[in-house]
Amino acid sequence: QVQLVESGGGLVQHGGSLRLSCAASGRTVSNYASGWFRQAPGKERAFVATLDWSGANTYYADSVKGRFTISRDNAKNTVYLQMNSLKPEDTAVYYCAASDRRGISTKASMYAYWGQGTQVTVSS
Repeated sequence: QVQLVESGGGLVQHGGSLRLSCAASGRTVSNYASGWFRQAPGKERAFVATLDWSGANTYYADSVKGRFTISRDNAKNTVYLQMNSLKPEDTAVYYCAASDRRGISTKASMYAYWGQGTQVTVSS
């Protein structure tokens, strides 16, 4: 059984930083692509970042490019999302996701497993 557990969310001021973690069990994260999505109140879930199985290829939503970094620690079987220069519009529930494929994808439908989500709130 695959489980993804996010942590690291919280309340931060405009311009601050947070690092989200996604600890996986039941599968090896380095064998598949991983992703982060977010959902703000009243909005649909949106793509944030993705990392392929090799760790060499990443892709980001335009809204976070240059501010967020997705990475992975194979020894800890954990995927991270480092978020810098946070803005109030980054406020959302953040979800990590695990694909059954190796290549990156921006589509939520391409991810088979999801974490429970962690709240990120950025105050102005």
